[in-house]
Amino acid sequence: MTGTPDPADEFAEHRRLLFSIAYEILGSVADTEDVLHDSYLRWREVDPATVDNPRAYLARIVTRQALSVLRSAARRREEYIGPWLPEPLAAESPDGVEHVLTGEAVTTAMLLVLETLTPIQRAVFVLREVFAFSYAEIGAAVDKSEAAVRQVNQRARERVHAKRHTAVATPSEAQSVAERFSIAAATGDVQALMDVLAPDVVYIGDGGGVVNAVRRPVLGPDKVARLVVGLFQKGSRMGAIGVHTGVYNAMPSVAVTIDGVLDQVTSVEVTDGVVTAVYCVRNPEKLRGVRIPG
Repeated sequence: MTGTPDPADEFAEHRRLLFSIAYEILGSVADTEDVLHDSYLRWREVDPATVDNPRAYLARIVTRQALSVLRSAARRREEYIGPWLPEPLAAESPDGVEHVLTGEAVTTAMLLVLETLTPIQRAVFVLREVFAFSYAEIGAAVDKSEAAVRQVNQRARERVHAKRHTAVATPSEAQSVAERFSIAAATGDVQALMDVLAPDVVYIGDGGGVVNAVRRPVLGPDKVARLVVGLFQKGSRMGAIGVHTGVYNAMPSVAVTIDGVLDQVTSVEVTDGVVTAVYCVRNPEKLRGVRIPG
């Protein structure tokens, strides 16, 4: 005799997927965890006998919750001081369990592209292009017809494809370039750092108005190299500096600590053997729950 499935077990089985959906819609670990908590409470109230496909049903709940949060977050981001970057997401949680179904969709670069979409476009794109849900399943999640979902997805795809890079390096190539980047930055070698930066490299820093950070993107290898080296040198004057290499948002990254306290997470995007973008998160609110590698 088969008993009624335990709601907690069903939710746990799909948690990685649900976390991935919410994070890629929101770009915030804290908001994602809140969405999952609220979604689980809603899931517990559902009669299992009415659910044919728990995976699709749970994705629907999470998507609706995430869209609600995203709409309110959009208003907050309009008032955000300086550039906004997604919260750094480590490849694994402290217990060794992967947070997300990793891939290009979780990179900082892609999340910033997704920020240019409307909330509905973003949800539809994530559900269809990243997780291959059917148009019918997506329609149920966003309360639109299949035909409307197809149109929304087409517009989202066109916008995403027009903005994202196409020649991203392999993980091993990216890691090799990132190691040269971190060594040059930590040793204060401006020229060596410039050698691994693309002519059109961009640096984006996120301090949220809480700590010092550039409030506009910095362009060009000379300016970016001097800025990065300057941040490392300033950190070393404040205390014992630690440099920890790791992977955040599926990108090679460096977590910098000062006297054991996380000061920044810097991730690099590598294309054609050089760094094309540097993303530095220094906002303490976004670093609070970040795991330090090692």
